[in-house]
Amino acid sequence: MGSTNVIISSGVQIKLTNIGIYFLLPLSVLVGFSLASQAGVNSQLRLALSNPIQAAFISFLIGTIILGVIALLQGGTWFKANSLISIPWWAWLGGALGAFNIAMSVFLAPKLGSMVLAISIVVGQIIASLILDQNGWLGYPKIDITPNRIIGALFVLIGLILVVKK
Repeated sequence: MGSTNVIISSGVQIKLTNIGIYFLLPLSVLVGFSLASQAGVNSQLRLALSNPIQAAFISFLIGTIILGVIALLQGGTWFKANSLISIPWWAWLGGALGAFNIAMSVFLAPKLGSMVLAISIVVGQIIASLILDQNGWLGYPKIDITPNRIIGALFVLIGLILVVKK
């Protein structure tokens, strides 16, 4: 079956074989389609509102409402006793990072175009991911940087250079 990876989500450990990972990859690709589309949609909202921050706010507001409805439909308690005080300080930064990401995408999309925006975001994600995995930071499993990972990252970086070059 090949090697296994352990994914930890909400304290649950799941072992995935390489085959299992390949079944999850289409979902990741779907997220990529969604991100590329989201930047374009939010860029059009920016044009209509003439303000990138207002467009980002509307985008977050709609997402917050949708997630709120889903959370309410799931039922159950929202916060377990002492759960809020046990959360590390840096875990609260996700919303701020999301606001930055959306606002910058709204600002950059009409200037860079979809392809350059997407691949430059991916390059940033890859560089950060190499560092996060190598050190096991932010709850990621510790995964050493290997020659294959470096070569893969370099291919994406070369792709960025090729896409930007006119």
